[in-house]
Amino acid sequence: MKINISRHQIYVMLLATLLFFIILIFAFVLLIPEGKEYRVKRQALKIEKKEYKKYKNFYDETLLTLKDLQSENRHIITAFDRVFDPDRFEKQHKKHFSSLTLSKLSRDKDEEGFAVYEVNTTSHINSPKNFYDFLDDLNKGDWIIGVNFPINFVRDGEMIKSSFTMKVYANNKDKNATASESVAK
Repeated sequence: MKINISRHQIYVMLLATLLFFIILIFAFVLLIPEGKEYRVKRQALKIEKKEYKKYKNFYDETLLTLKDLQSENRHIITAFDRVFDPDRFEKQHKKHFSSLTLSKLSRDKDEEGFAVYEVNTTSHINSPKNFYDFLDDLNKGDWIIGVNFPINFVRDGEMIKSSFTMKVYANNKDKNATASESVAK
């Protein structure tokens, strides 16, 4: 029996065989080594995605906590940014006392960031209740103020004289502006 294969079929078979070998060489030379590298990179990407997700969750929780604290403490934040006005302070709190005087003490090195005032008051009362009402009003006031102990009460007939120091906490904007400019340089 004679096999009758035309020249055209031989060319097609040779071409198919050549393409098959080219595909095998391409697969073993390029695809398989790149596939191993791809698997290594894919594994590294999974690890990075997992780490990113962990940090993203931490960021979201922290941001939520920050927003909650900012909304709960909005009064304190705005009070911290207000500039202290001694005249306004005296007008607001004079109702608790017969007389209220405020005098600023010199700023110490340790007390940087807030001002220290000495407050002298006189009240026509039999008990220090007005003073405690004054302290309640300070807590609800426009500034962040810390009253320092000791608080001296001296009875003078029907009058009770009190004297104490207080620290007014305020955001020193000049200091912050200088600090941010030095960081930017």
